[in-house]
Amino acid sequence: MGDTPAGPSSPRRRHRARGPRRLLPALLLGVLALGAWAGSSMAAWNQAPPSAERPLPTGKAPATGRPGTELPFDMPSTRALRASGRLVFAHYFTPYPLSLDNRPAREDYYTRNYLTRHGEKGKHQRYGGLLRDRPLPVAPRSGNWELANLRQEVRTARAAGLDGFTVDILSLSGRNWERVNLLLDAAHAEDPGFRIMLMPDMTSLRADPATLAARLAQLGRHPAAHRLPDGRLVVSPFKAEAKTPAWWSRTLSALERRHATRTAFVPLFLDLAGNAERFAPISHGFSEWGSRSHTSQSGATADIRLAHRLGKIWMQPVSVQDARPNQGIYDEAGNTATLRASWGHAIDDGADWVQLTTWNDYSEGSHFAPSLRHGHAYLDLSSYYLTRFKTGQWPRIVRDTVYLTSRAQFAGAKPAPGAQRLTMRPRPGSAEPRDTVEVLTFLTAPATVHTFNGGQRASHRAPAGVHPRLLPLRRGFSAATVERGTAVTAEASARHQVRDRIDVQDLQYYAVTSGRPGAGGWSGD
Repeated sequence: MGDTPAGPSSPRRRHRARGPRRLLPALLLGVLALGAWAGSSMAAWNQAPPSAERPLPTGKAPATGRPGTELPFDMPSTRALRASGRLVFAHYFTPYPLSLDNRPAREDYYTRNYLTRHGEKGKHQRYGGLLRDRPLPVAPRSGNWELANLRQEVRTARAAGLDGFTVDILSLSGRNWERVNLLLDAAHAEDPGFRIMLMPDMTSLRADPATLAARLAQLGRHPAAHRLPDGRLVVSPFKAEAKTPAWWSRTLSALERRHATRTAFVPLFLDLAGNAERFAPISHGFSEWGSRSHTSQSGATADIRLAHRLGKIWMQPVSVQDARPNQGIYDEAGNTATLRASWGHAIDDGADWVQLTTWNDYSEGSHFAPSLRHGHAYLDLSSYYLTRFKTGQWPRIVRDTVYLTSRAQFAGAKPAPGAQRLTMRPRPGSAEPRDTVEVLTFLTAPATVHTFNGGQRASHRAPAGVHPRLLPLRRGFSAATVERGTAVTAEASARHQVRDRIDVQDLQYYAVTSGRPGAGGWSGD
């Protein structure tokens, strides 16, 4: 592939601002040797402080990270989860697979061109580099490495309880189209029960109904393409309202008449309220992209009720965060508050399906997939709510686990002069920016939680079950230790230092989990 990029970076996703209602390690050891892998723009604020400033694990917690002990609960089997009629997908964005060129992470395309402002001949200098995170690095492979990497992503998603991916179809030819086909191959080869839902992206496709129908029919013939039990191929276009219901009727008609492909149409809207009634006659279900601000989740209740009133299934968006350097905008996610709230609406309001938005769109910072900056933490956390969504029962917490989240810089921090001209601002309607560390505990019984936060130590009593605790963000490192009696049962330490002075702006929330000590969140130190 050389220095040829994989494809466009997120030319979509312009969801409307929403107000209060709905306005709108365990990590490969080789990675630790990467040094200043992200270039000078990232290395300056990732430099490690003297060891005395950094909290170290006590070493008293039970050994974790063994297979089956990463989560605070025992994950049901894939077979048990798939017995549920409720389905969970994650939105797969083809430009960002595990590797773009099969090179070692210290010199691969992500490192050379996306994680530094000097990459791609300075194309991304204005906003300090295209990305702030990347997929958790994988070693170069022999043979068909792209297929092998996609199979690995399918395994990772299946282990987290997902039923499949919704694949963003950005084009009908070229590298991204090839990856759509390869993803279908990977899913079927790895797990014939793992489904790929077709999601033509109407912010980038310019095809006429006949051409799009032919391409969808081609993909639909693959055994991994998601179909309903009655055999209908599910077609779920992103920003469906970019075309009229009549246009879509011609497309669906062409699929059936010319290609013998019956469909279940599940349009995803950026404006549900303005389009639900118009699209109802041709639709099996509805979805929307949703908000990534923690204060703008309450509208999901009305969305689900509207879909069900019209006799449609509902695919609920579940998100963790959103920060887009190249667009100069971000949403205030409130640590894990957006993730927990959006899952809560899917569970409490009776969603039929869920879509994690997204699996791997690193240009939006919205990814659940394991990454360098948050490891498996967000995906592990999501598995807890997924299990409740699919089984109808809250999983029993059997292992004390702590999730620690914070940004690596203050929301108001300014990049060094000349390093970044375009900076991110909160999206209109988003919550107010906040500077907080969240200590989210999953406990088998009440316990004392000791925190270290920017040189200050404190303790609080946490109840059994799930409990978030917010601390003010301070310079330096943070850590949390769970203690019951004289035993330390869980501990997590941030792998990044919070700094006042920064080279580039990075407003994503980093995460670590005691369930996978050392995995993710690596800061180059």
